[in-house]
Amino acid sequence: ADANLKVAAKLIAGTKFSNAGQMCVAPDYVLVHASRKQEFVETMKQTLTKFFGNNAAASYNYGRIINARQFDRIAAYLQEAPILYGGATDRANLYIEPTLLDEPPAGSKVMEDEIFGPVLPIISFRDTDEALRIIAAHPNPLAFYIYAQSSAAQDEWLRAVPAGGACVNNSSWHLTNHHLPFGGRGNSGMGNYHGRYSFETFSHRKAVLRTPTWFDPSIRYPPFKGRLGLFKKIIG
Repeated sequence: ADANLKVAAKLIAGTKFSNAGQMCVAPDYVLVHASRKQEFVETMKQTLTKFFGNNAAASYNYGRIINARQFDRIAAYLQEAPILYGGATDRANLYIEPTLLDEPPAGSKVMEDEIFGPVLPIISFRDTDEALRIIAAHPNPLAFYIYAQSSAAQDEWLRAVPAGGACVNNSSWHLTNHHLPFGGRGNSGMGNYHGRYSFETFSHRKAVLRTPTWFDPSIRYPPFKGRLGLFKKIIG
C-alpha cells in the first residue's frame, strides 16, 4: 500500500512491454493493494501512453509477437477478463497492443500459463494473507518483484515468497547484474548462472575417497553382530 506508484508503473511497464513481453523475467501479473488499485491502473495507462504513444502499432519502441502460433495463444487471453487498457490486435502484423486485464478469475489460462506476451493481469488484494494465497497457487516464480517504501514490508515479503530471484522497487534488472546468481527454483528452473555461478552449475564435484592399504581394521567386515554401538561412535 505504500508503494511509489509512478516509479512502479514505469519499471513494471518497461519490463513487461519491452520485446512485447517476450522475456522470461517479465511480470506475469501484478498484485496491488485494493486501496490503490484505481490509482495504479490510471498511472499505468499514462505510462504506457508516454512510452508508446496513443498508437503503439506505430511506435518504434514497441515490438511484435514472434510468430502466428504465439500470437493466437496470447490473443486468446484477451477473452478471459475485462480489458482495462489496450486489447487491439492485428494478426497479419503479429501485433498485440499493450493490454491490462482486470481481475482474471483463478484457474483461467492467463493465470496458469507463462504469458510471454504483452498482456498484464492486475489483481487487487486487501491483506498480506490474501496476496500470499494467490501467489501460492503459482509457487516458486522465476522472479518476484516487491514495490514498497517500508524496509520492514520489503523484508517481510522477501521472506514470505520463495522465488528464483527478486528485486525491491525494480523489475527484471537483477538479471543484468553479473555479480548476482540468476536462476529459478523448483518448476521455474534449477541451478544458477553468471560468473562463478555458471562454472559451478556446469561443473560436477566428483567425490573421491583414498584409503591406504596399511590401515585395514576388521570392524568394517562381517560378522557385524554386537558392533552397532561401536559403529555409531566411529561414524557419528
